Amino acid sequence: MADFERVFEENRGLVYRFLLKMCKDSFLAEELTQETFYRAYINLASLKKEEKVSLWLCSIAKNTYFAHINREKKTASFEEADLADEGFDVEKSFEEKELSQKALRALHTLAEPYKEVFMLSVFAGLSFKDISTLFGKSESWARVTFYRAKLKLAEEMR
Repeated sequence: MADFERVFEENRGLVYRFLLKMCKDSFLAEELTQETFYRAYINLASLKKEEKVSLWLCSIAKNTYFAHINREKKTASFEEADLADEGFDVEKSFEEKELSQKALRALHTLAEPYKEVFMLSVFAGLSFKDISTLFGKSESWARVTFYRAKLKLAEEMR
């Protein structure tokens, strides 16, 4: 239990920032952070490498976020119709949503470590130095991997 408390204290800020970048909602990010650590506690036995705890937690956080999105899709109501009456541009909103979904699908097609490096940099806001430390590689490795991930994403988005 003391080990998990240490893991929580050392990584709660990282997980919260990671989720906040993904969902852009501080309340939802806080809720998902709590759920992430709950899932991590339940599945603590599946953690194999102590030095990769932050990557493991970010992976759980990502899956928690996508599970939340899937739940939201299933419970969607006629709110879009109500918003259309108020001058809300449904077509533009739909196009933005389509583009976001296409980008997420493209991101999931990336091989490792490109996907993790990209997500840690963009969603968690980690520096290349922090990412290189997590992977036990050089800072230039992190930069090159991120650059290649961006190229691969752009190619997939076409």
